Amino acid sequence: MKTECRKRTSKPTDPYAPVLYSHHSISELRSKLSCGELSCTDITNGYLLQIERKKHLNAFIEVFGEEALQRARTLDQKKDHPTSWGKLYGVVIGIKDVLCYKDHHVGASSGILKGYTAIYNATAIQRLMDEDAIIIGNLNCDEFAMGSSNEHSVHGRVLNAIDESRVPGGSSGGSAVAVQADMCMVSLGSDTGGSVRQPADFCGIIGMKPGYGRISRYGLLAYASSFDQIGIFSKNIDDLAQVLSVIAGQDAFDSTCSSAAVPDYTTEINPEEKYRIAYFPQSMEHPSLDPEIKKNIQDWMGEMKAKGHSIEPVDFEYLDHVVPTYYVLTTAEASSNLSRYDGIKFGYRTSQKTESLNELYKKTRSEGFGKEVKRRIMLGTFVLSTGYYDAYYAKAQQVRRLITDKTNSIFSQYDLIVMPTTPATAFKFGEKSNDAVEMFLGDLYTVYANLAGIAAISLPLFKHSNGMPFGVQVMSDRLQETKLLSFSTQAMKS
Repeated sequence: MKTECRKRTSKPTDPYAPVLYSHHSISELRSKLSCGELSCTDITNGYLLQIERKKHLNAFIEVFGEEALQRARTLDQKKDHPTSWGKLYGVVIGIKDVLCYKDHHVGASSGILKGYTAIYNATAIQRLMDEDAIIIGNLNCDEFAMGSSNEHSVHGRVLNAIDESRVPGGSSGGSAVAVQADMCMVSLGSDTGGSVRQPADFCGIIGMKPGYGRISRYGLLAYASSFDQIGIFSKNIDDLAQVLSVIAGQDAFDSTCSSAAVPDYTTEINPEEKYRIAYFPQSMEHPSLDPEIKKNIQDWMGEMKAKGHSIEPVDFEYLDHVVPTYYVLTTAEASSNLSRYDGIKFGYRTSQKTESLNELYKKTRSEGFGKEVKRRIMLGTFVLSTGYYDAYYAKAQQVRRLITDKTNSIFSQYDLIVMPTTPATAFKFGEKSNDAVEMFLGDLYTVYANLAGIAAISLPLFKHSNGMPFGVQVMSDRLQETKLLSFSTQAMKS
């Protein structure tokens, strides 16, 4: 977007303007910075005002106000030397409370990490800082990224800015609402089974998880290590592409991180390319899918076909197996990963008198973990236990292999896969709190990408008759994010 360069002459009279000196993309922001219409301090102050105005949404756990302003003032010292600017110069970013930011509290929205301060930067955070981004605060989430509604946080629930009686989605609800309500320009979340794409869908913004291994997990508090991936929230594809270009890439601190070269996504996006697209009839005919969502996506697929894309049905016989497979494997990994939180080395420790080390562990973990986390730890411990390991965990691994092989076969013939992001729009608070199975089934369409390790994005294309947004999910092979972003650019313009 080309921006007319004009000098700022006065500040808005409304101290609660939605965002001071409005800008809609990183490229537009950079243009305004270049011509002196904006400073990094102006930008940061604007977002801090909006955070204060929208604090009742509870998206932020902690706002790094003075620190962010100090960094902005430091960045302003090189405002007259654009050649020295980093790729994200002046871009204000929020981070989910599962990412380590040195000398700042990180707690996964859990009581078990009360008072814990990160002693190093996550690789993704360090790369943002190296490119002159401004980290403005720590964002609320479901405890240890376990949840689909952001109702499971020691800091309380996050509200959806469109309808505050409805959930924002989870687990990265705070990250989604922060972008949705213009409290930061871009945010980072984590996606283990849809925790970026589902809240993006509920909040009417873009949410993407790249393929497994594209972004280093170093400094990301683990839930399920073979599923976890850092994801990005934004309001346009170009911004998402710029951030992905910065934080993706090989990392010596993460052996699961891909060594494949990272494209410059911002320059390699091709908005004219035509793609071979598959969809699963089983996903469109599933009884849980809202009829209005189904119709809108079917009509949209017809429009994409009319624009020259090939869209064909492909049978996927494993759809009803993805949710149980996902929950067996992720809870098993969670049981192992969360065993480190014992009250001995760091974090919360019970104040009750205990007679043994084992009792100290029990009381600390019982008090420190929330209900949903304890539920998943117990389920994971059960499926790993003697006598049940082969029946559940080993069998789920076999099913995961079948799903992965089937996915590889599909991508040998097609460029992309499309399906709904969620079966329904954002639901009311408390509506599914007492039915864990119903809540889990809400992940029907998103967990597939994590099981297969592929890249996926949720695009906010539609509005339901109930007033809530919803989108479509597009998936590409593991390291084919350029195709995903190129098609998404076309879809967002349709």
